[in-house]
Amino acid sequence: MRRVSGVAVAALAASVNAASLADVCTVSNVQAALPANGTLLGINLIPSVSTASVVYNATAGGGMGSASTTSTETFNYCNVTVTYTHPGKGDTVVVKYAFPSPSDFKNRFYVEGGGGFSLSSDATGGIEYGAVGGATSAGYDAFDYSYDEVVLYGNGSINWDATYMFGYQALGEMTRLGKAITNDFYGLSSDTKIYTYYEGCSDGGREGMSQVQRWGDEYDGVIAGAPAFRFAQQQVLHVFSSAVEHTLDYLPPPCELDKIVNATIAACDPLDGRTDGVISRTDLCKLNFNLSSIIGESYYCAAENSTSLGFGFSKRDVERGNLSKRQAAEGSTTSYQPAQNGTVSAEGVAVAQAIYDGIFNSKGERAYLSWQIGSELSDADPTWNSNTSAWELNIPSTGGEYVTKFVQLLDLDNLSNLDNVTYDTLVSWMETGMVRYLDSLQTTVPDLTTFQSSGGKLLHYHGESDPSIPAASSVHYWQSVRSIMYPHLSEEESLQALEDWYQFYLVPGAAHCGTNTLQPGPYPQNNMEIMIDWVENGVKPSRLNATVSSGTYAGETQMLCQWPTRPLWHGNSSSFDCVNDQKSIESWTYTFPAFKVPVY
Repeated sequence: MRRVSGVAVAALAASVNAASLADVCTVSNVQAALPANGTLLGINLIPSVSTASVVYNATAGGGMGSASTTSTETFNYCNVTVTYTHPGKGDTVVVKYAFPSPSDFKNRFYVEGGGGFSLSSDATGGIEYGAVGGATSAGYDAFDYSYDEVVLYGNGSINWDATYMFGYQALGEMTRLGKAITNDFYGLSSDTKIYTYYEGCSDGGREGMSQVQRWGDEYDGVIAGAPAFRFAQQQVLHVFSSAVEHTLDYLPPPCELDKIVNATIAACDPLDGRTDGVISRTDLCKLNFNLSSIIGESYYCAAENSTSLGFGFSKRDVERGNLSKRQAAEGSTTSYQPAQNGTVSAEGVAVAQAIYDGIFNSKGERAYLSWQIGSELSDADPTWNSNTSAWELNIPSTGGEYVTKFVQLLDLDNLSNLDNVTYDTLVSWMETGMVRYLDSLQTTVPDLTTFQSSGGKLLHYHGESDPSIPAASSVHYWQSVRSIMYPHLSEEESLQALEDWYQFYLVPGAAHCGTNTLQPGPYPQNNMEIMIDWVENGVKPSRLNATVSSGTYAGETQMLCQWPTRPLWHGNSSSFDCVNDQKSIESWTYTFPAFKVPVY
């Protein structure tokens, strides 16, 4: 790395900030900014293949977790690629960086999460915040391939390099390297503070948590939505709905499942104090509503074509624009459904109730939690066979591929059937995956001392009616962090200590990483602005700003309650209190005795 005197640094910084983008966006400037090999342990740069080119009037990226997906503002930036290898491995990792114009740079570095089995391939997400951004090939060409395509070299042979890189290593290295380059690229002194942010949802949320857990001292602010951590349990859960139908020997038509969900929403909506089409308190629904009361209600659905998706997404995510075309294509299938009519059956309610209850082994020991009551039951939708004019069991590839590739170690994209598969089988799959990938994909380390002691701030949110990754999954992790980091403090003291740096919010009615067409509730729109204000100006939030985008209350701003408090509306007014409700909190609290080791 270049070494210059303090006076020279100040002069150089002034000159660079006054320089044009074209002045700094050169290969020679990039090469000069690269840290010398040996400076960053485990990273050997290959300066000769660095590139740099100016990009004018481009729109910035806005992936999952970013609120800027519809921005029409354009930016100029320097598109840079650098290449490195891990000493002794002979591998090659290409990293893309987007450097804002010197006049736009605000001493920030930004990392955007991906989705599904993919890391983000777009480095421009931070441009609108005056931040350098990055994207990495992770050593397995993650720009063009998703991780599930490369997890196996062949049957029985795990690609551990790709697994660790996808799990947490690639983003951490990209961030550490990018920050080192940034200072010299702009001619800043080596001790200039570069505020470093992460933002992502779904697996992007898991990726964010991986950085908090593994690279905590690199980040100042992390925003993690609906994290797909506890990877083994989460992915096998996607097989659970089909296993319930297989075990109970009943396939509810999709229209019957939709009726059960919609009737539940209608019945539980008023329990939170306001009738607005949103279950703001799924805990009260769980404690007070009996699904069997829906038996006998009629349903009707017209014929339609529907789309089911792969990892981490509900069937409405494409409609909401939460997926890129590539993400939507991976693992997605389109099928025809005929017109359906009938009445809700006891068998259909039994299926829904078993799904909402979660997974237990044959001894009655809980293995995992499940989606909140009132969440869309999209994993349970059967497939219509036009040849036989009958419904058939549908095993979502979301979970089926995980079982075949990650557990059975077979290069197959899905399970062909569930013959001889019991709930005990699901638990054994979870246990195999948990143990095998405990230090890579599980992403459940609860000791965040490095992040906390470095001054990091964590904003964690989850749609309460998420039909893909259960909201209670996030609650359980928050509880794990609290119990591990503050075991000797009183309840009140531990809450105060935690909220200074780690805040968690449930988003009433929200689905997976976005709003919910079934429930017109609020959704956070400006998380990055809130995080920047918290990190750079010390303005600690106590509630999370969210806006209702549809329905009767469209445009209404709601300040969401910080967990563990819960909203309680004032009789159909526009105000609510954040209350402590012990019974409700207990309904969100789980232990998993089916496993003999802690599940954080």
